[in-house]
Amino acid sequence: MSEPLSHPARKHPSRPRTVLLRGGEVHSPADPFATAMVVEGDRIAWVGEEGAADSFAEGVDEVVPLDGALVTPAFTDAHVHTTATGLALTGLDLVGVGTLSDALARIRAYANARPADRILLGHGWDAGIWPEGRAPSRAELDEVTGGRPLYLTRVDVHSAVVTTALLDLVPGIRGRDGFHDGAPLTGAAHHVARKAAYATVTPAQRAEAQAAALARAASLGIGSVHECAGPDISGEDDFTGLLALAREGNGPRVIGYWAELIASAKDAERIRELGALGAAGDLFADGSLGSHTAHLHAPYADAGHTGTAQLDAEAVAAHVAACTEAGLQAGFHAIGDAALTSVVSGVRAAADQVGLDRVRAARHRVEHAEMLTEDTLAGFADLALTASVQPAFDAAWGGEDGMYAARLGAERARTLNPYAALLKAGVPLALGSDSPVTPLDPWGTVRAAVFHRTRAHGISARAAFTTHTRGGWRAIGRDDAGVLVPGAPADYAVWRTGDLIVQAPDERVQRWSTDPRSGTPGLPDLTPGSDLPVCLTTVVGGRTVFGPPNE
Repeated sequence: MSEPLSHPARKHPSRPRTVLLRGGEVHSPADPFATAMVVEGDRIAWVGEEGAADSFAEGVDEVVPLDGALVTPAFTDAHVHTTATGLALTGLDLVGVGTLSDALARIRAYANARPADRILLGHGWDAGIWPEGRAPSRAELDEVTGGRPLYLTRVDVHSAVVTTALLDLVPGIRGRDGFHDGAPLTGAAHHVARKAAYATVTPAQRAEAQAAALARAASLGIGSVHECAGPDISGEDDFTGLLALAREGNGPRVIGYWAELIASAKDAERIRELGALGAAGDLFADGSLGSHTAHLHAPYADAGHTGTAQLDAEAVAAHVAACTEAGLQAGFHAIGDAALTSVVSGVRAAADQVGLDRVRAARHRVEHAEMLTEDTLAGFADLALTASVQPAFDAAWGGEDGMYAARLGAERARTLNPYAALLKAGVPLALGSDSPVTPLDPWGTVRAAVFHRTRAHGISARAAFTTHTRGGWRAIGRDDAGVLVPGAPADYAVWRTGDLIVQAPDERVQRWSTDPRSGTPGLPDLTPGSDLPVCLTTVVGGRTVFGPPNE
């Protein structure tokens, strides 16, 4: 299939520019058999079948023949760290490196190629997949960098290894919580090391990284990203610079969250002045399973402790109450079952204080929400908390022999990421990547949600696709977007793909929902091993941000 070609027609400067896309497959609940769509300015104006498209052809400014391509709403990645993603794309990326010795060789080569960098930055090591079974030692890192400062995050970004020279740049780091000589940095020690490392990134480097990340997102059919920033993650200049870059309109939309506790209307106003939608995102209630910092009720199977609690229920309640009173979204990073218990208990206490209906209406959110229990899952449903989840985590670390099982034991690991149960309970989902923890990969994310490593947790392709498109918009309080219907924002992507089908995780799903006669719009075959769709064009607000430009 060739790429869609543009055929400009006569322009009408007195009205919004109009485009007719025809001759493809348009994924729309307005018409499950749609083959054409009209865009007027920044909105969808019409969706329908080919015969009716003839009546529009003479009056539009441009006709785009789709040549059988699929048109869908653009994806929303509901959890991204944009600058870190860009630095990984343009710098030292160890994701997927299979051995410690190969990682050290790559670090050495990178250090030799960047003699002018004040601090070497890298990401993505994972000792869990290395035959050596351990992180690189400080002595090894000192040797391969020639004694230069290096900050290198684990794949989950919740711990890091550093060189002696980096430690020497951070006064008092050896006395911080999370510093254990000979072990990766976690907790407060990690946060101060990260702050020192990223402080050396110049505005030009930062802008280059952000532009690279947004360009990659656009090339994958992603029309919006939720930036999860905060004082423990990135600086205010980084955050406001990214929002300014996004306002130029050359890439995906960026919805910003700033992860800082608030206690007053004055605090809330500062969050707004930064340009953030909410005091949410990675406001840490705990850490991660891979780094043994997620907060558990019972000890890790491979460590004699229960991780790290960073917020208790009282702190959660105060934050949620203040955000609700101020009309801001609140939200938390919570992975372990104990952390999720604290979050749900805190949100419930806030609801008792300011009113349950007001808390529900605020659409507060929880990032990751991996280790849910029956009680906390029910709490999510009752409190209308959005679960912002990352199916690629299960694809990477789930299964009987995966990292989750190593950390928790197989029985507890099988309870993680229960997407089917969340949807059954009515919990709103928004899908994302947590990039650079896992790559920007929207169709791969949908596939991972369908073909969950724990079979009972898988959901239909339709449900996964909807939560990765419309779900991200609903998570920011917009119910009118993320779907191709008249009046919706013109955020869409065009794909080269194979035959469309209606796919479920297994035969237990009711037959009517997968029968073509049900009128359910089809989606690409996501069976593991099959080719995923290739993005040809991405349009945001009626503007092409990837692919052939509109003339």
